[in-house]
Amino acid sequence: MSPEFMLVLSLLFLGGVVVVPIASKLGLGSVLGYLIAGIVLTPILSFVGVDIVELQHFAEFGVVMMLFLVGLEMSPKALWDMRARIFILGGLQVLGTTLIAAIVAMLLDQPWSVGIAIGMVLSLSSTAIVNQTLSEKGLLKSDGGHASFSVLLFQDIAVIPMLVFLPLLALPELMELQHNVITVSSHDGETGLHLSIVDGLNGWQTALVSLVAIAGVIASGHYLTDPLFRFVSKANLRELFVSTALMLVLAIALLMTLVGLSPALGTFLAGVVMARSEYRHELESDISPFKGIFLGIFFITVGAGINFDLLSNHISSIIGMTLGLIALKAMVLFALAHSFKLTGGDKWLFALGLAQPGEFGFVLLSFTVGNSVIPADVGDKLSLVVALSMLLTPLLFIVYDRVIAPRYSRQEERQMDEIKTSSKVIVAGHGRFGSIANRALTAAGFETTVVDYNSEQLVLHRRFKMPVYFGDVTRPDLLHAAGIEEADILVVAIDDKHSINQLVRYVHKHHPHIRTIARAVDRMHVYTLWNAGCRNIVRETYDSAVRTSRYALQALGLSEEEAGKSMEAFDDIDRKWMLEFADVFDDDKLVIENEAFMARYDETYDAWLDKLKTAMKQAKSDT
Repeated sequence: MSPEFMLVLSLLFLGGVVVVPIASKLGLGSVLGYLIAGIVLTPILSFVGVDIVELQHFAEFGVVMMLFLVGLEMSPKALWDMRARIFILGGLQVLGTTLIAAIVAMLLDQPWSVGIAIGMVLSLSSTAIVNQTLSEKGLLKSDGGHASFSVLLFQDIAVIPMLVFLPLLALPELMELQHNVITVSSHDGETGLHLSIVDGLNGWQTALVSLVAIAGVIASGHYLTDPLFRFVSKANLRELFVSTALMLVLAIALLMTLVGLSPALGTFLAGVVMARSEYRHELESDISPFKGIFLGIFFITVGAGINFDLLSNHISSIIGMTLGLIALKAMVLFALAHSFKLTGGDKWLFALGLAQPGEFGFVLLSFTVGNSVIPADVGDKLSLVVALSMLLTPLLFIVYDRVIAPRYSRQEERQMDEIKTSSKVIVAGHGRFGSIANRALTAAGFETTVVDYNSEQLVLHRRFKMPVYFGDVTRPDLLHAAGIEEADILVVAIDDKHSINQLVRYVHKHHPHIRTIARAVDRMHVYTLWNAGCRNIVRETYDSAVRTSRYALQALGLSEEEAGKSMEAFDDIDRKWMLEFADVFDDDKLVIENEAFMARYDETYDAWLDKLKTAMKQAKSDT
């Protein structure tokens, strides 16, 4: 490994390590952090003579692995259920954006063929940025996230016919000067070894080879993956399993490239086919770290690829084109979101999230310039517009998070159910935890008032005729409507730690007569709730863990009674030991940074462990 290569890798990793945590801390997200790191590294990478374009092609492998992992999380049935959104919504987006962008280009004195080519290039969005950001923010499974993914998938498919169609738009005058044409300065074409098995084939032959390749990927994924990994796993070498997973993704990507198809599309299909594989989770865990590394480098290269000399010379026109393009795509997407019944914040998430061109834009620009479709100077400017719009995309997501999403949350709050009944028991939250408590109480003959803030769960509850009200139980006015003044018991079964703390503190302060039974997320959360005034605290996984331990003791030879008494003793000692730390717990400090807490732990650990062993041994002997 050459010193130059190690220097470049060190710089890339250093940029990510320094800038990304700062950007994440400021709420800007990791993607914007990587892009900023690339901008900061631009002069250094230029000084050491790094070919940003070649580095970007290398890092695009992260996009390939990302779509493979997305495919693993889906199934053929889920993909089939999305077919309308993929082909109709995606097709209308690409067609609409292409036509409008072409009209704008022609109004700016570009030939109609150049306008159509520009429209195709700019109609594509960034799979890397959008999927990564939606995944980070937990929005991939929302309606807006599903619609965005469907359109991105169609765009990956659409690249293939675009590559066939674009050469037909070549300008004769550019073809005559082709030997003098310099390809896009910051994203020039590939050089060196060129491998393809479809070169020289006619249209139907190319299509047949492509279909055979896709069928081969699907068949291999279905029939060969499990036997292959079963064979590799016999070696009991973790690194061999990882290398096999990477080899699999690389081989699929290579095959798709050889037949002129999108490697990302090929690996996505392979992931869908392998979604039911017994090795699915191992594949996810093995590939995910590499995906993150490659995507990080890719985003850095996008930031480093911005041509600041060209930007400074045409700053007003390029910024105007960038903002105009984002606005144009957002309008098209917003109209489609409205037509496809996306509501509330989802339509804004869809419109703003996909409003940028993407990484395939660089590929198509290089291709169109090299094939005399778009003039080189126009290609240079468009390449810069693509890079700047990708840089602005994380900021659009921040606007969505901080301006648009809260607005629609407030609108949903105003549409909460009117609670017309009251009872002595209020159950806050009706998910997996709260529904069990509610069923037990109602089966015992007690009336309950149940409030839940999950609208999707609400539909399910009402389908099964469960009387559940929709609303945010942490709001004082809703608590009042639920009859908190007359109630005796509040069961806090919501699953958000912050909301649990907020509700318990409020009720303890303003309604001290209420007996609060609260769900604790973990052991440390117990101390927070104890200090907030709650005395009936249930750790959400504790009882199931105690029961699991009881079964394990029985499997090891103890009788059912011996195992039961032993775990009762364990439970008694564990609860008493927890109270030892309540007065030294500080919610504002990490436990290991709380000197008083750790000192108490060190002082008492051995004694309590002896008590625990003695109590369990005594319980066993008493049976």
